[in-house]
Amino acid sequence: MSTFSNAWTPTIEQKESTRLFQWMKKHGYSCYDNFHSKSIEDIEWFWEEAVKELDIKWYTPYKKVLNQSHGPMYPQWFEAGELNVAHIALDRWAEHPSKKNDTALYWEGDNGQTAAYSFKDLQKEVDAVAYGLENYGITEGDIVTLYMPMLPETLIAMLAISKVGAIFSPAFSGYKADAVTTRIHASKSKALITADGFYRRGKMIPMKEEADLVADQCPSLEHVFVVERTRAKVNWKEPRDVRWTDLRKKETDYNAKVKQANDPFMLIYTSGTTGTPKGAVHTHAGFPIKAAFDAGLCMDVTKEDTLFWYTDMGWMMGPFLVYGGLVNGASIVMFEGTPDYPEPNRLWELVEKYHVTHLGISPTLVRSMMKHGESWLEKHDLQSLKLIGSTGEPWNPEPWHWLFKHAGDSRIPIFNYSGGTEISGGILGNVLVKPIQPVTFNAALPGMDVDVYNEKGQSLVNEVGELVIKSPWVGMTKSFFEDDERYEQTYWSRFKDTWVHGDWVIKDQDGYYTITGRSDDVLNVAGKRLGPAEVESILVEHRAVIEAGVIGIPHEVKGEEPVAFVVLQDHRHSEDLIEELTMYLYQKLGKALAPKKIFVVDDLPKTRNAKVMRRAIKSAYLNKPSGDLSALVNPESVNQIRSIGQNVSPT
Repeated sequence: MSTFSNAWTPTIEQKESTRLFQWMKKHGYSCYDNFHSKSIEDIEWFWEEAVKELDIKWYTPYKKVLNQSHGPMYPQWFEAGELNVAHIALDRWAEHPSKKNDTALYWEGDNGQTAAYSFKDLQKEVDAVAYGLENYGITEGDIVTLYMPMLPETLIAMLAISKVGAIFSPAFSGYKADAVTTRIHASKSKALITADGFYRRGKMIPMKEEADLVADQCPSLEHVFVVERTRAKVNWKEPRDVRWTDLRKKETDYNAKVKQANDPFMLIYTSGTTGTPKGAVHTHAGFPIKAAFDAGLCMDVTKEDTLFWYTDMGWMMGPFLVYGGLVNGASIVMFEGTPDYPEPNRLWELVEKYHVTHLGISPTLVRSMMKHGESWLEKHDLQSLKLIGSTGEPWNPEPWHWLFKHAGDSRIPIFNYSGGTEISGGILGNVLVKPIQPVTFNAALPGMDVDVYNEKGQSLVNEVGELVIKSPWVGMTKSFFEDDERYEQTYWSRFKDTWVHGDWVIKDQDGYYTITGRSDDVLNVAGKRLGPAEVESILVEHRAVIEAGVIGIPHEVKGEEPVAFVVLQDHRHSEDLIEELTMYLYQKLGKALAPKKIFVVDDLPKTRNAKVMRRAIKSAYLNKPSGDLSALVNPESVNQIRSIGQNVSPT
């Protein structure tokens, strides 16, 4: 049995009104588990019905749903089918009499500036930029790097690049020059689209300076297109630098290029533990369809809804927001700023203002909001909310309950969502036709042939094991860019024809899944597996602790021992508090597994999407090389941990 009880159970009316149930019913199913079994037993049938249900518009119909002649690592989806993602996400709505004037995009800047674009407005902008790109020599197959904050022009650029048949590669807006340069060298990008700067917490962040450093080191770049967001004085290098206003100056209709279903449209990099970042290649009929399926059929996003995920376009949830929303004909919200500036209620203000129905946030963000108290939420009418999505990292129970009670009024389902950049969306989720428990996932998503394996490749129940996927799915990365060997080694080298995702998971006998951490993070303490999230959850339950990060370090007797790092409500701490936390862990975990060393830090190393990067903690504490840390939003946090490690001689 699960350790959690049901927190949310759909009424019969709620369940039967969902897009998922209506679709199941159309095919003769009322039980989700039976439907899921069918979805993985007959994957060609399933994905064919999925694209019909999403009403994907093909220029040329496909001849075969799936060709596995190159094996499950390299599936060819929708063979001979032709389409363009800009058409299925934008043009079909802009040309639809009842949809063209509906809002496609709401945008709000850090400084309160706002803009809204109907589908028709957006198409006009995208067409102008597509024409401009082609005029500047961007053609089919070229790669264009986006180094942009969350601006309307970011979305316009993505769709315009797709229209001309080129490939966009989004980079996190907070990166410094070296991280962007690495990605451009790897991708051989022909152009860079950036901004003169952007606003964050009321301050202007210069961006063009970093972009210049990048461009000076990247001979493959022929053009740098610059959005004048702040109108700050910047250096212009002509003819390399081109103002956005010059790029989009000619307003004209532009017909999207016809692309094969398996042609790449996006190259998105993920940080590697060592070496260069991995470039996940995604196709016109891959990522957009999987994202739209998960948003539309699983999260119940409809044409009348408004989707807002707090994210950056350099993280996969940025493109997920775009295609999950727009392919379903919904409105999306893009936000340049931070959720707690100028006041801790900024996020909830946005939800109320734009009548957001589907809100996506991370557990770390919720933990940071908890310290401000619930009074900030109570200032706002959140009745528009239908669902709160959560991704990025495992939950701890206390912040989950806080969010469910105070933001969701104990009535809004929290859709835990876990997958990855190479997945195009989710593996596990909380489908709305089954009860939802705190922290866990109530299902493998439709079409995802999931299992939990031990080291011998045998299925496990009620034990921690490796999360695996046993059949191909629409949206899986089309290898790593120019590196099939690394792709095969990363995901396919453990078990024959089986994708090993890298998460440790427990599946209970009721079908609920709990992620305990990345499999390379899991500790082996005296022969017992210990997920860092398990220890972290106990620590953040303590009134004094806001956040916790746990790592394993070598131990002569136990093999590994856990070491904990905590961020406190009040940065002042005492030996008494450390002793109290130590005893608290002893009581909860037992002496054998509980960390003996607990260190107080100002912050934990986190990525822009709020994941705690445990490997950065571990390498710093052990004074070892850290590998690629370009995804960190607060690299200074690593220095404090490195200093602690040097002072305590951890090994």
